[in-house]
Amino acid sequence: MKKFLITFALLILSISNVQAQSKAHDWQLKTQDGTTISMGQYQGKPIILHFWATWCPYCKKLQPELVRLQEKYQSTGVEIVSISFNEDDGAMPQDEIKSRGYDFITAVNGDSVAELYGVRGTPTTFFINKAGEIIFKSTSSDITDPRLDLALQAMTK
Repeated sequence: MKKFLITFALLILSISNVQAQSKAHDWQLKTQDGTTISMGQYQGKPIILHFWATWCPYCKKLQPELVRLQEKYQSTGVEIVSISFNEDDGAMPQDEIKSRGYDFITAVNGDSVAELYGVRGTPTTFFINKAGEIIFKSTSSDITDPRLDLALQAMTK
């Protein structure tokens, strides 16, 4: 019965997501220290792609849950990659991430990539499987949403 419920929940997850199984767009950005990162360097890995801004209180609420999920599924190689966009002048996104106690990487000046992905606001988080397919998109900061964990289960299969 439990297996049926999980399968049913994953089916609902993919049906409720208008972007289900679409390919993640390639992109290339710099980090705060000038290092270039790209979607291509995460090819073959499950990725939580998190669009955020330092001024966003909802992002601050969601990020601990993303880190918890990443730790829960650590054995699968899942990584959090974040993209900061729509920032105030002088914002230091990687410093902000570190001050919150996290170590995931964040690209800066990601407005063009946010546009490429159709991101309208913060936070917006995409769950991308090893094949580079977007299996779930969340625009919520509801850390109790069971679809977050279900997305991790589906993307790390």
